[in-house]
Amino acid sequence: MNVVEPRVISRKEHRISHRQISPNALRTLYRLHAHGFIAYLVGGCVRDLLLGRTPKDFDIGTNATPGQIKRLFRNCRLIGRRFRLAHLHFQDEIVEVSTFRGAAPASDEGEAEETGHGSRFVRHLKDEAGMVLADNVFGTPEQDALRRDFTINALAYDSADSSVIDYSTGLTDLKDRLIRTIGDPRVRFTEDPVRMLRAVRFAASHDLVIERSAWEGLCELAPTIARVSPSRVYEEVQKLFLAGSARPAFTLLEKGSLLTALFPALGPWLDADDRRLALIEASLGRLDEAYREGVPASLALFLAAVFGSGVEEAALALHREGVPYQQAMEAVCSAFTKDLCKTVAIPGRVALRLRAVLALQASLRRLPTRRPASVAARPEFAEALVCLRLSAQSAPEHRAALEWWEGFLAGNPEMTSPAPLAGAPAGKKRRKRRGGRRGRGRRRTGGPAGQNAPSEP
Repeated sequence: MNVVEPRVISRKEHRISHRQISPNALRTLYRLHAHGFIAYLVGGCVRDLLLGRTPKDFDIGTNATPGQIKRLFRNCRLIGRRFRLAHLHFQDEIVEVSTFRGAAPASDEGEAEETGHGSRFVRHLKDEAGMVLADNVFGTPEQDALRRDFTINALAYDSADSSVIDYSTGLTDLKDRLIRTIGDPRVRFTEDPVRMLRAVRFAASHDLVIERSAWEGLCELAPTIARVSPSRVYEEVQKLFLAGSARPAFTLLEKGSLLTALFPALGPWLDADDRRLALIEASLGRLDEAYREGVPASLALFLAAVFGSGVEEAALALHREGVPYQQAMEAVCSAFTKDLCKTVAIPGRVALRLRAVLALQASLRRLPTRRPASVAARPEFAEALVCLRLSAQSAPEHRAALEWWEGFLAGNPEMTSPAPLAGAPAGKKRRKRRGGRRGRGRRRTGGPAGQNAPSEP
């Protein structure tokens, strides 16, 4: 790869200042510089700083190898096989440091080298379809920038002189609010299909537009997302839907054919009724509003908002065949999560929470309500109540139950949760039993154990 003459923007021409940068990241940069290494802030944090946003993470690129980074920082842990990375563990954050990657070798047969601890890791490897399985070929800052996914993520910030370095068209595309791949979109999406999800996520969360050729490549290669490991897709799904931009992300996924590639069972259910897509988008819009108000949704609540109606319909159909409703709900939820895990590796705890939230809907909708205080004390109650609110928007028959519960909680303020989307209501605290266990022995006041014990509350 030929050396590219970068565009360098001085401190006077951009808005980034050291006050906006994590002190731990700055200390890491200074230490690498002090030992003679090149080190820049790279990727999304530079993009977000230029847009006036607060980055969630501060990533660093350097010409120091993973072994050199580990020797330099005692708080370093090396992770990853596909990409060898260094994680620096500080008290309040983890700073990711990666070695600049270079051009792939001419042969795709794969190369390996010793790690220094008697083990080996693959330096570069592609599968038969061209997807990169390992990429640990080290190179220069220019090569590293041009091997990234999008131009707006190929920017670097040099803390030594506070300049921004652009080896591509990132600054121009950022100004035009465009997401453009570096190189042929079809090649880049084939190398790593997760880049398609990242394109959708950046477009949704940053209000950007995916450039035309990149969008066409995304629509064409959408089915290849099924080749990505479900665990990687799970991580990306959380970023897509739990950060306040679930509705626009969902809409873009549907338009780009990625939605059915991620959730194969959802397509036929949406096609059966044209109104369902709009109802889901409206529910996700309300979850986004709650996120902006400081109340983020859990993954179980997101799944309930998207798939809850379909799961309930299937459970009711089974119930009509003579299966008890709760047993039918459990069977349908189990089958649903098992099928979902083929593409998205949903943890068991999330599946259990989803099942509990959906199973509680029948109790919330039943009027008159039985033992409401007991229902409100259940750990899944807050999320189940949110689901009831969402369903009441499209199902008028549920509004009476919602109004009843809102009135009940208004009359019992100790049961309301300060974060109704994220956790469960506090409920009433159980009073501690006084005295010891029965049969433990004689009490100090005399007499057999239990004779002088107070009655239970």
